[in-house]
Amino acid sequence: MSLFGDGLEAAVQKAFTRPAPKSAGAQMRYLVKQLKGTKAVAQMLRISQRTVERYVKDQIKKPRPDLAARLEREVKKRWQPQIRARARQKAATTGGIVIDTRARMGYTAPIGSTDQDRIRHLTVALPPNYAARLFQAQEAGAGDARLQEIAAEALKEVYFQDGGRRAGSLEEVRFTDIEHLEFDL
Repeated sequence: MSLFGDGLEAAVQKAFTRPAPKSAGAQMRYLVKQLKGTKAVAQMLRISQRTVERYVKDQIKKPRPDLAARLEREVKKRWQPQIRARARQKAATTGGIVIDTRARMGYTAPIGSTDQDRIRHLTVALPPNYAARLFQAQEAGAGDARLQEIAAEALKEVYFQDGGRRAGSLEEVRFTDIEHLEFDL
């Protein structure tokens, strides 16, 4: 599970104008239409082509929990691509992104300052350039570690340094032991 990647994805999904298909049959029909055939869907979901066909015809209605999770994830990944793109574009150019997190944070600073790591709960509006960097890294396939670095850099600039008004000598922010993480556009 990717904490940052899933968090960004959940924020984008809040922009959907119509709910994604809920029943297994409707989800399967949607994927068959998107991937143009039952064979491609079967390979992607790691099930037989015959099983896909039976879901499409509503001969099977209740998938196993692991298949249900894969099915929902694949549908949401493809649902309303234009709206998803528009939400990302808006966040990256004008709106920015809000990060709400409860995690252990500390920083590297000159000797004599209190750089002790501690659990903090922060809700911070990040400017559009950081939203753009997070989405670009995610689309380029960056892992959670890279997304976490970008978020830590953003928190350093926006929260700890207040856009350059304080803590100018701060070198690096540590962002670990994440208990809660949520993004909002």
